[in-house]
Amino acid sequence: MIDRATPVLVQGMTGRAGRMHTRLMRAYGTNIVAGVSPRPEPVDGVPVFASCAEAVAATGATASVAFVGADALLGAIRDALGAGITLIVTPTEGMPVHDALAALAAVRAAGARWIGASTPGMAVPGEAKLGFLPEVALAPGPVGIMSKSGTLSYEVGYRLVQRGLGQSVWVGVGGDPVKGTRYADLLPFFAADARTRALVIIGEIGGSEEEELAAALGAARFAKPVFALVAGRSAREGVTMGHAGAMVHGSVGSWASKQTALEAAGARVFGAVADLVDAVVAAA
Repeated sequence: MIDRATPVLVQGMTGRAGRMHTRLMRAYGTNIVAGVSPRPEPVDGVPVFASCAEAVAATGATASVAFVGADALLGAIRDALGAGITLIVTPTEGMPVHDALAALAAVRAAGARWIGASTPGMAVPGEAKLGFLPEVALAPGPVGIMSKSGTLSYEVGYRLVQRGLGQSVWVGVGGDPVKGTRYADLLPFFAADARTRALVIIGEIGGSEEEELAAALGAARFAKPVFALVAGRSAREGVTMGHAGAMVHGSVGSWASKQTALEAAGARVFGAVADLVDAVVAAA
């Protein structure tokens, strides 16, 4: 959980993306207290330090957003963990798989939470956002969102907001095969969160994450309504998809596999944005 008071640092703040998204996150209300960069020059009055350890010692930051290159991402995650950061969000695409495996092991050993890689970020609408989720798609409300696809989730969030339904918490888990947080990892939070009255999953063909979520839904006897959009129903076999994790292995990872597993767990599955939105609004 994050809120308006959560102290956040931005790794890579002095780069082009870091500067731009620092300004946008601050404008939304996120409490950006520090930056980290090899060039420790202030950005819009926010102090910038040479390491996370220095930034945390000076400001008490507990969360980080890292706008650094893919090859530097593992080092940035280790720097944040070493400073005691407990929530790390990494939007960067293209993180090497072996680096992601090493980062995941380090995060688990530290007892921290890593959102990413290749994520648009996360938000508690009306409180704070970490990353670059678009404000036009954000509004406080009762719908929890977990998404692999940034673009599709923006469209779903925007359409729901236009029809009066905002979000409790929105987490973009990203589309990489190795990532810090998967759908099933977040299920206990959404089950316990009193503000979340329904859960929307934005998935896609490839990988086994939706099937894993279905097993977790059944095991937990999740009581809230679940709506799932699975993109790629019409994709031709053998065509390369946009996400590194969008790989079908035999029957696992196919649209039919995901539909069957999720529906058996009680979720409603859709292949089109409009149909999903209509169903969520009708059930609200």
